[in-house]
Amino acid sequence: MKLTCIVIDDDIHAVNGIKSYINYLPNIHLINSYTDPLQALNEITAGDHVDIVFIDVDMPMISGLELSKAIRHKTDKLIFTTSHSKYAYEAFEMNASAYLLKPYTFARFAETVNRLFPLSPSLPNVSIKREDDYFFVRNKNEKNSLIKVRYTDIVAIESLQNYVRIFTLNETIVSYIALSEIKIILKDYQNFAQAHRSFIIAKNYIEKVEGNTLKMINDLTINIGNSYRESIQDYIKEKTIKTNRS
Repeated sequence: MKLTCIVIDDDIHAVNGIKSYINYLPNIHLINSYTDPLQALNEITAGDHVDIVFIDVDMPMISGLELSKAIRHKTDKLIFTTSHSKYAYEAFEMNASAYLLKPYTFARFAETVNRLFPLSPSLPNVSIKREDDYFFVRNKNEKNSLIKVRYTDIVAIESLQNYVRIFTLNETIVSYIALSEIKIILKDYQNFAQAHRSFIIAKNYIEKVEGNTLKMINDLTINIGNSYRESIQDYIKEKTIKTNRS
């Protein structure tokens, strides 16, 4: 039995993009798509229950966040698709099942559906090519120009109140986004972990552990916070070669 879905986005190009992705997933059936959120509100509330609603956030007349309140009971899974990471916290307050930050790849799209419906046998087992997966942020140090950040390049992310400092293998980027929002974006990537209330790290870039201090590949040093010590130490123990010597 196919999963049923609805797409809501005021940008017809975004709607067509999701439609093309759905066409590659044989176990999903598109019931309807809307570029008018008010029409979507009227028809969805009067219509049948569906498995998935893909919904944009920034739309005219009624936002995706407002619309989601009215239609949440009509779907099993609510997936926000948006270009704006600033809405991440509000989206999950609306009991969102997932948050796809545009532009996202087909692999990212398929992996999200697979994660939400793991027992659906006909969905293709698609894994993200991490080297191709990325997001854009506005670089405060370059007149807010958009800059690509590859997940595989991130060494650590530091909170600076209303900003974050993203340490990559090649550069440091300062962007107007909260660490809590970045944490939501990275939540599906097991390589990232919070090591301190002000730091998220890429575990594979830890170069040295000295007591409660981590030294990263770029010489950045981070003190492990008390609340995160156990999970970080568990990871270190897991990766430590055990010998017979005491």
